[in-house]
Amino acid sequence: MKPKSKIILLATVIAALLLAVFCFFRFFFVFGEGVKAGELNQFMLKGYVFKTYEGRMIQAGFRSGGAILSGDSNLGSYVFEFSVDNQAVADSLMSCSGKVVELHYKEYLGALPWRGMQKQIVDRIISVKETQTTNGL
Repeated sequence: MKPKSKIILLATVIAALLLAVFCFFRFFFVFGEGVKAGELNQFMLKGYVFKTYEGRMIQAGFRSGGAILSGDSNLGSYVFEFSVDNQAVADSLMSCSGKVVELHYKEYLGALPWRGMQKQIVDRIISVKETQTTNGL
């Protein structure tokens, strides 16, 4: 083997290893885990090529001090958008629309088309509660 071809082979191997490490950290390394609770607003199966389960949960809460200074209301809502890649979890969430759910999720640095559109992937349901309505009386 000529020295020039050895250098090209070594550079190719190093580039392939760097690409593999980048892809692992971008798409398969779990960046964070957590639990979110709120009212399940929407859950659906969607996609053109890869059909994935996508959901939206509304979390009630208070806004930071900036809203107070501008005269806006202090109450706000936060939207948590997520994907589900587990069929059993998706089947359970299909019947939970409008209910208060507590979900465990994993956060990745990048989304994969077959895993879902979001970086947050719900892997299990912790609890489901019926929403409480008030009459205003």
